[in-house]
Amino acid sequence: MSTVRAFMEKHFLHFNSRETVAAAKAYEAHLAAGGKMLVALAGAMSTAKLGQILSRMIRAGKVHAISCTGANLEEDLFNLLAYEEYEIIPDWRALSAQDEADLYARGFNRVTDTCIPETVMRHLESRLLERWKLACERGERKFEAEFLHDLFRDGEMERFYQIPAEHSWLLAAWEKGIPVYSPGWEDSTTGNMFAAGVLRGALPHHQCVKSGTEQMQHLIEWYLESCGKDDGTPSVGFFQVGGGIAGDFAICAVPTIIQDLQRDDVPYWGYFAQISDAVTSFGGYSGAVPNEKITWGKLEVATPKFMIQSDATIVAPLIFAYLLGD
Repeated sequence: MSTVRAFMEKHFLHFNSRETVAAAKAYEAHLAAGGKMLVALAGAMSTAKLGQILSRMIRAGKVHAISCTGANLEEDLFNLLAYEEYEIIPDWRALSAQDEADLYARGFNRVTDTCIPETVMRHLESRLLERWKLACERGERKFEAEFLHDLFRDGEMERFYQIPAEHSWLLAAWEKGIPVYSPGWEDSTTGNMFAAGVLRGALPHHQCVKSGTEQMQHLIEWYLESCGKDDGTPSVGFFQVGGGIAGDFAICAVPTIIQDLQRDDVPYWGYFAQISDAVTSFGGYSGAVPNEKITWGKLEVATPKFMIQSDATIVAPLIFAYLLGD
């Protein structure tokens, strides 16, 4: 029986398909040489259930850090807790404004063809508010992913699971102890809930959640620990799914180290691949070709670079399946 890997090597020979195989082979070579890989998640990859295969990548030791939007952080858990209550709309392009209003009235938030029930958001809100308030009282400060981990650490939430736990990439990340960064967390449902909690007095202040610059400091320290040694180990690779802040934030760790900390002994990112349907126009960074990153001190001329212009929900599972030997 043919494998996904064999199929891709036989048929993915030109254009974006060739680039896909080349990116997968270079990813594999980077790991084989001892390098680590950071994966940046934008778009609605968690709602697209990329966690089914990304969790396997994490458990297989092929992903060593995650930078994701706040939406991807929480939506992985929304899937876990309420997927049986989701509604899928195959003809979503045909929805009228009134159809959308009807979904809203029924308590659904639509993401392309998938409608997430408001109930799961409120379920998490009540539990998070308790922990945020307690942290404020104790003078504790944590990252967003750490507060979520506190909810799931003792297994009390397992009775609410509606999909297999192994399909959650966030549970896999916690299991393997890899760092999870969520820049721009305020642009998410739980981030909005936190701000509203402070405004209405349910929380005394904002300080229990660590800032974005503290996340950057942690990422820089992780990067230095991961590739700051002069032992021939490749520097950390960068695999970007989509565009936006998840990638823009994380990739800036290297120029910050080199230019702002003035460390000329630290290497650039050792691999770069991006899956995006954005095109280069009007100064948009999400569709910028990888070479532009050379001028910003993120990559160097010799860095393996790949830009796959396609749907990430199709391409990312293929690359991950290739790497897992499916």
